[in-house]
Amino acid sequence: MAPRGAGGQAGAAPRPARDRDAAGLGRPRAAAFVTPALLLIAAFLVFPALWTIYLGLTDYRLTGLAAADPQMVGLDNFTDALKDDSFSHSLGLTLQFVVGSAVIGQAGLGFLIAWVMRNRRGALRRLVEALVLTAWILPSSVIAFLWIALLDRDDGTLNAALHTPGTAWLLEHPMLSIIVFNIWRGTAFSMMLYAAALGNVPPSHLETARLAGASGWQQLRDVVFPRIRGHILTNLLLISLWTFNDFTPFLLTSGGPEDKTEVMPVFIYKLALSNGELGFGAAISVLMLLINLVIAVVYMTLLRRRKEDAPA
Repeated sequence: MAPRGAGGQAGAAPRPARDRDAAGLGRPRAAAFVTPALLLIAAFLVFPALWTIYLGLTDYRLTGLAAADPQMVGLDNFTDALKDDSFSHSLGLTLQFVVGSAVIGQAGLGFLIAWVMRNRRGALRRLVEALVLTAWILPSSVIAFLWIALLDRDDGTLNAALHTPGTAWLLEHPMLSIIVFNIWRGTAFSMMLYAAALGNVPPSHLETARLAGASGWQQLRDVVFPRIRGHILTNLLLISLWTFNDFTPFLLTSGGPEDKTEVMPVFIYKLALSNGELGFGAAISVLMLLINLVIAVVYMTLLRRRKEDAPA
């Protein structure tokens, strides 16, 4: 008796493993599916990044002879930036902005709201969530206008509430103003992430710790934080990168007064577009990208160690 499927389809040799995939599409059709996404990534991410690196190696300007005939200057822009006091000043302000508004402000306030509201139900919880989310989804230009009205020296709502007429918050406390502003508008993301994380903490664990005499802080330290540490690191990574690259403070202060709020995105904008030094600004953009990569690597390393230390 001939082997089953001899000369027929049932006896056909199996396809090589390298030609098979989970969806059963095959390489040609799979490539057709991913090609549009790859083209978009290349057009809007890869090409601009490579073009920025190229500009950073030239003396390109928006006007003048350098605009018509830019010359290669190698790494001069990068070395000049590292020696520039304005760059160091802007980087220091940016780190203050990130630590104050993201690491301490948004992460701390977001967790506090999520923790207080974790067991609450009804209208109060919906109201708090709606208010926090509204601050997050409003356009930045609208939020900036509202805060300028809030902090106005003559007719500002804050001065009226605190009975401090004539206080120019954006001039007298510029960095504090943009930090509080960014906390107010960005806390919603941390709140939602922490609320989801706290929902995965078994209530029985907290009850056991409470019956054992653990205080509220001890419950957080020994029960809650170890279980949501991965969520905390993920949240800190995302909001740190977002805040580091945030241009919104420009809408409030334009980097002033006297460059006291000139965070990196604002510094690059004024240098490259207002002053026309596009090559120098591109070099600083590349340095800013490298700083972002360092921040990401630090957080990812901590997250990887957390996974490795987690019990099997």
